[in-house]
Amino acid sequence: MNDKSKNYNDATPLSDRELDVLATDFIRTAVVEDITSGRFDRRVHTRFPPEPNGYLHIGHAKALAISAGIARDFGGKFNLRFDDTNPVKEEEEYVDGIIADVRWLEHDFGDEIFYASDYFEQTYQWAEQLIEQGQAYVDDLSPDEIREHRGTLTSPGTDSPYRNRSVEENLDLFRRMRAGEFPRAARVLRAKIDMASPNINLRDPIMYRILHQTHHRQGDAWCIYPMYDWAHGLGDSIEGITHSLCDLGYRDHRPLYNWFLEQLGIYHPRQIEFARLFMTYTVLSKRKLLQLVQGGCVRGWDDPRMPTIAGMRRRGYSADSINDFCARIGISTANSVVDVALLEHAVRHDLNRHSPRAMAVLDPIKIVIDNYPEGKVEWMEIDNHPQHPEMGTHRIPFCREIFIERSDFMENPPRKYYRLAPEREVRLKSAYLVTYKGVVKDRDDNVVEIHCTYDPESRGGQAPDGRRVRGTIQWVSAMHAVNAELRLYDRLFSRENPENVEENETFLDSLNPSSLEVLTSCKVEPSLAETKPGDRYQFMRTGYFCTDPDTTEGHLVFNRTIALRDTWAKIQKKQ
Repeated sequence: MNDKSKNYNDATPLSDRELDVLATDFIRTAVVEDITSGRFDRRVHTRFPPEPNGYLHIGHAKALAISAGIARDFGGKFNLRFDDTNPVKEEEEYVDGIIADVRWLEHDFGDEIFYASDYFEQTYQWAEQLIEQGQAYVDDLSPDEIREHRGTLTSPGTDSPYRNRSVEENLDLFRRMRAGEFPRAARVLRAKIDMASPNINLRDPIMYRILHQTHHRQGDAWCIYPMYDWAHGLGDSIEGITHSLCDLGYRDHRPLYNWFLEQLGIYHPRQIEFARLFMTYTVLSKRKLLQLVQGGCVRGWDDPRMPTIAGMRRRGYSADSINDFCARIGISTANSVVDVALLEHAVRHDLNRHSPRAMAVLDPIKIVIDNYPEGKVEWMEIDNHPQHPEMGTHRIPFCREIFIERSDFMENPPRKYYRLAPEREVRLKSAYLVTYKGVVKDRDDNVVEIHCTYDPESRGGQAPDGRRVRGTIQWVSAMHAVNAELRLYDRLFSRENPENVEENETFLDSLNPSSLEVLTSCKVEPSLAETKPGDRYQFMRTGYFCTDPDTTEGHLVFNRTIALRDTWAKIQKKQ
């Protein structure tokens, strides 16, 4: 191993009892076995190798939680390494976004960030070694011809006519490939393994291709670039990774991972695969997510409807809620589909515990309290969180004219409607009891103003004579209310499986036309005037909201993170 492979923490060895406690899933059990046997000198060193061709999504959050979590639990080391081997699709924007997402999720990758491109010279030298060993050759077949020669899952492949070139000719051609003598895709370097192998990945896989593309870190230093299967294991070996954790899609690639390392005779990590995340009402293909962005279906990678970490952060999800969700779904070797309601449940559970309460009226209608003194202002004390008194209180103003939700009043209410109506008394949260007296209507017979009286002895919302009042509604002072724009987000797709479409349809036909509703006439309590992007609140009786980065001085913008109703909790209760 070179110096990079020694970059790990010297943790205090765990006792056998501590190791037994940590063996909670099949991966951790394998790690415990390796530590107990002395494999890898009892080290644990994992990595997360994203390709910088898009932003991380909730599926990556699961992979991160597994790799970083195992390193953390066993006192080991965790590397963030970019698989930047394809300059055609990679951008520095994605690198910066991924770094920000991993840090926000609170996964500690230390002070150093690793890049596969930093190893280009070493991987090239190892490629020459395989050529010299007679285990790699330069192929002149076109991409289509290579596919034809590869065979199928039920029939063997056919040797390339260039497979038996001499070592000298292969070295000469490969060095000329590096020197830029040949046009894009004119030649490739392939491993010489077995064209009849039942594992199609071992049928002389491509190791290098010619691209003539500027690299975001290496510039124009290279015109040949390694394939992932070639670079993946070599990067793990260079960094001294002990457990290379991948999704099940790489299970059939593991023999190739092992073959490369064995033929080179270099340090050999252990690859273990786990089931990737599939979730209802969601697509997690980066290609499809890019299509949504480029097609204008969403406002960008951080659109709050996207399953990206950036989108979830902007919507108001917390890192704790995402990590909690990843812990809840566990680790297995069988692919399954997770109900998105479980993610929403984890988000609600976290926000309910930590979000301060505030008053907001989304569709305001004015109430005039006829017997309340004109010009008088009282300041009402309201809990920041009713279950957590340590979070303190704040004060909100109350005066003769207030706003309530239009839906909190009905002239002809149905049975069991407990809000404001004729001959009905309701409680204004933390203020007074008010009783309906009349309305003002416009020419179209729409109610535009409600008149009430209040009970001066009911400050705090309690009737002095102990009479029962069932309805409690939120409100804001008309004199002090702050205007706000509220963006009500819902699921981006209306079908449980967005890709289960009719003939001649695509996943885009599953888009939910009601995934965003923008309200521009909302009124919020004045304490929210000083809110900052990222601040989270529970707007009473409405939902959880987060201040959006579009907020500017005099223009508040809130995103609805999630409504109050918990579908997953109801499912669990029913079961």
